[in-house]
Amino acid sequence: MKIIGLEEHIATERVLDIWRTTDPHLTDPALRLTLGGVLGPEIEGRLLDLGADRLRAMDETGLDVQVLSLTTPGLSDMEPSTALALQTEVNDAIAAAIRANPNRLQGFATLATQVPAAAADELRRAVTELGLSGAMLYGRTGDRHLDHPDFWPIFEAADALRAPLYVHPQPPPAQVRASYYGGFDELTSALFATGGIGWHYDTGIEILRMIVGGVFDRFPNLQVIAGHWGEVALFYLDRLEILHAVAKLPRPISDYWRTNISVTPGGILTQRYLRWAIDVVGIDRIMFASDYPYGYAGGSACRRFLAEADLSDTDREKIASANWERLRADIRR
Repeated sequence: MKIIGLEEHIATERVLDIWRTTDPHLTDPALRLTLGGVLGPEIEGRLLDLGADRLRAMDETGLDVQVLSLTTPGLSDMEPSTALALQTEVNDAIAAAIRANPNRLQGFATLATQVPAAAADELRRAVTELGLSGAMLYGRTGDRHLDHPDFWPIFEAADALRAPLYVHPQPPPAQVRASYYGGFDELTSALFATGGIGWHYDTGIEILRMIVGGVFDRFPNLQVIAGHWGEVALFYLDRLEILHAVAKLPRPISDYWRTNISVTPGGILTQRYLRWAIDVVGIDRIMFASDYPYGYAGGSACRRFLAEADLSDTDREKIASANWERLRADIRR
């Protein structure tokens, strides 16, 4: 059984240096967790390594292929000129890593979403020249949500290329963090606002805004991937249908999830959520992700999770790799 992980993160020294320079006190909780050593001193090294140690970790957990992507918060909070330079550097670094290990690594492009037209051009370059397999987005850019018309050039390019976009969490806005997740000690508030629940509500809302805002109606071939079992929204689709008529959508909310959106576990390896996702969106809309290095677990954890699932061999292989390989085969390079 070939297993491909779609949410497998990297960083570069230059990106880390700029994050430290622009946020020296690590007020962004995502940076505090990654660069502050909260999640362990090994996280930073694992993000930077694109060679032997990464491959060894893949072997230990049972991943055959990682689809590499820049870790959160991406480039979306940087100055536009800096982000434009870094999108090229990061994508070139990912492409170089793939060339060194083409049977073990694939990649999602990083985009400077502050400048959507340039980001669209970079997506086209990344897919057609570098061989990357779509891009990873991080929700809002400044105060603009993903349904904002400014981002249509990116969606238009992805739609034409049939290149999937993985929407990854970023921390909620500072005022939301203070209002909803603050009031505890620093670490508790940071985790509450990110990997505890804040990340996932925030990302689920971004994807729902894309539906309600008509993004998939305007770009019907656009394919989006949501980690962490659909970022909370998947578990509330029956209730969310009340938006269908009011928003004058041509299709039910759940139909967009079954035609334009796929989900991954994003490192949350629970059989209960797997069964729910199969019931809600179907086996063809589920792919695998281990969330390396944050969700890293040795002892063949990835392989064991899929092996123990109550699935036919055919369905097990769909989640492990076949659904992703089918989606990737449709990319127009």
